[in-house]
Amino acid sequence: MEPAPFPGVPGVPEGTLTLHGRVMPASNATFVGEVDGVRVVYKPISGERPLWDFPDGSLAGREVASALVSEALGWRVVPPTVLRDGPHGPGMVQLWCEPDPGQEAVDLVEADAVPQGYCHVLDGLDALDQPVALVHERSDALRRMALFDVVTNNSDRKGGHVLAMADGHRYGVDHGLTFHTDPKLRTVLWGWAGEPVPADDLTRIARLADQLEGELGEELTFLVTVDEVAAAVRRCRRLAEAGVMPVPDGRWPAIPWPPF
Repeated sequence: MEPAPFPGVPGVPEGTLTLHGRVMPASNATFVGEVDGVRVVYKPISGERPLWDFPDGSLAGREVASALVSEALGWRVVPPTVLRDGPHGPGMVQLWCEPDPGQEAVDLVEADAVPQGYCHVLDGLDALDQPVALVHERSDALRRMALFDVVTNNSDRKGGHVLAMADGHRYGVDHGLTFHTDPKLRTVLWGWAGEPVPADDLTRIARLADQLEGELGEELTFLVTVDEVAAAVRRCRRLAEAGVMPVPDGRWPAIPWPPF
């Protein structure tokens, strides 16, 4: 299958996409393959399951739009991602990033044993009805992922969507449920709720708002709607003005289910 004309994204090769297998637990068709010997994830638009609150066939575009915002922020939250052709038609192709099995950026621990350096999010019961706590590390990389989720209105930040890399970097994946015009933030990264945002992060978010009103916003309108780009600008402006991380307002479930 010849690649579509979406060249020039560092980290994503442009050759023939060959599939090696399918990720069966995924809710939408997700394949693992390679391009020029580089391992990638491929999610064809034809394999997207219809949703009641997102337009059909729009998830791949939202993944690519999220990657563009990640690049504009300079935080590398999203692995290199493109929209291109593949064996099952056009879809999202993303560089495969293998996490370090020895690190857990988001975890479930005993309710009274929150590790040092971790934020406590909520308490619950595990499959054996034992009390547990949902926690995540307190790191710059994860805080910036939480901010990224706010500005993209990520409705599906599960713990399994956070990849802890061996070098300490944290990648976020699965950004198909983003950029809705309605408030839909659902995340396991609530540990900074109500806390001040560092000045450098606020500067980058304010700059992103300007970019979204310029060339970046025009580029995104090929992937999401004009109204959704405008809503992203408003979220950036509100966050930059408030200077603090948002807190759940009770109008929408704050935690995705399942959380992992």
